Amino acid sequence: MAGDLRTVRVRIEGRVQGVGFRYWTERAAGDLQLSGWVRNRRDGAVEALFSGGRNNVDAMLDRCRSGPPSAMVGSVRILEGLPPPRGFEVLPTQ
Repeated sequence: MAGDLRTVRVRIEGRVQGVGFRYWTERAAGDLQLSGWVRNRRDGAVEALFSGGRNNVDAMLDRCRSGPPSAMVGSVRILEGLPPPRGFEVLPTQ
Protein backbone atom coordinates (compact mmCIF):
# COMPACT_ATOMS: atom_id res chain seq x y z
CA MET A 1 0.00 0.00 0.00
CA ALA A 2 1.50 3.36 -1.06
CA GLY A 3 0.47 5.08 2.17
CA ASP A 4 2.58 2.60 4.12
CA LEU A 5 5.79 3.47 2.22
CA ARG A 6 8.45 5.69 3.74
CA THR A 7 11.66 7.00 2.17
CA VAL A 8 14.30 8.74 4.28
CA ARG A 9 17.86 9.92 3.79
CA VAL A 10 20.00 9.73 6.90
CA ARG A 11 23.34 11.13 7.98
CA ILE A 12 25.02 9.05 10.66
CA GLU A 13 27.86 10.65 12.62
CA GLY A 14 30.31 9.38 15.21
CA ARG A 15 32.84 6.57 14.85
CA VAL A 16 31.08 5.09 11.81
CA GLN A 17 33.88 4.63 9.26
CA GLY A 18 36.41 1.82 9.41
CA VAL A 19 34.01 -0.34 11.44
CA GLY A 20 32.08 -2.08 8.63
CA PHE A 21 29.09 0.25 8.88
CA ARG A 22 28.28 0.27 5.14
CA TYR A 23 28.27 -3.51 4.82
CA TRP A 24 26.38 -3.95 8.07
CA THR A 25 23.82 -1.45 6.70
CA GLU A 26 23.52 -3.34 3.42
CA ARG A 27 22.83 -6.62 5.27
CA ALA A 28 20.37 -5.02 7.72
CA ALA A 29 18.50 -3.28 4.89
CA GLY A 30 18.30 -6.58 3.01
CA ASP A 31 16.92 -8.33 6.09
CA LEU A 32 14.23 -5.63 6.30
CA GLN A 33 13.52 -5.71 2.54
CA LEU A 34 14.46 -2.07 2.04
CA SER A 35 15.67 -0.36 -1.13
CA GLY A 36 18.24 2.42 -1.13
CA TRP A 37 21.95 3.01 -0.83
CA VAL A 38 24.74 3.71 1.65
CA ARG A 39 28.07 5.53 1.33
CA ASN A 40 30.88 7.06 3.32
CA ARG A 41 31.27 10.83 3.35
CA ARG A 42 34.68 12.48 3.17
CA ASP A 43 33.90 14.28 6.44
CA GLY A 44 33.72 10.97 8.34
CA ALA A 45 29.95 10.50 8.35
CA VAL A 46 27.94 7.73 6.69
CA GLU A 47 24.97 8.69 4.52
CA ALA A 48 22.17 6.33 3.50
CA LEU A 49 18.77 6.28 1.85
CA PHE A 50 16.16 3.76 3.00
CA SER A 51 12.83 3.08 1.34
CA GLY A 52 10.18 0.49 2.10
CA GLY A 53 7.41 -0.26 4.51
CA ARG A 54 7.09 2.35 7.23
CA ASN A 55 7.63 -0.17 10.06
CA ASN A 56 10.73 -1.60 8.36
CA VAL A 57 12.24 1.85 7.76
CA ASP A 58 11.55 2.72 11.41
CA ALA A 59 13.27 -0.53 12.46
CA MET A 60 16.29 0.35 10.28
CA LEU A 61 16.54 3.79 11.84
CA ASP A 62 16.53 2.16 15.30
CA ARG A 63 19.33 -0.18 14.19
CA CYS A 64 21.35 2.74 12.83
CA ARG A 65 21.30 4.44 16.22
CA SER A 66 23.54 1.60 17.47
CA GLY A 67 25.21 0.34 14.28
CA PRO A 68 27.62 -2.59 14.13
CA PRO A 69 29.46 -3.65 17.32
CA SER A 70 32.59 -1.50 16.71
CA ALA A 71 30.67 1.69 15.87
CA MET A 72 29.95 4.55 18.25
CA VAL A 73 27.02 6.46 16.77
CA GLY A 74 26.79 10.08 17.90
CA SER A 75 23.77 11.16 15.87
CA VAL A 76 21.35 10.08 13.15
CA ARG A 77 19.79 12.97 11.20
CA ILE A 78 16.73 12.18 9.08
CA LEU A 79 15.38 13.82 5.90
CA GLU A 80 12.01 12.71 4.50
CA GLY A 81 9.90 13.19 1.38
CA LEU A 82 12.30 11.66 -1.13
CA PRO A 83 11.40 9.52 -4.17
CA PRO A 84 11.85 5.76 -3.60
CA PRO A 85 14.89 4.07 -5.21
CA ARG A 86 15.12 0.64 -6.86
CA GLY A 87 17.25 -1.99 -5.12
CA PHE A 88 19.99 -1.36 -2.54
CA GLU A 89 23.62 -0.53 -3.23
CA VAL A 90 26.86 0.65 -1.68
CA LEU A 91 27.89 3.92 -3.37
CA PRO A 92 31.39 5.38 -3.64
CA THR A 93 32.55 7.87 -1.03
CA GLN A 94 31.43 11.42 -1.71
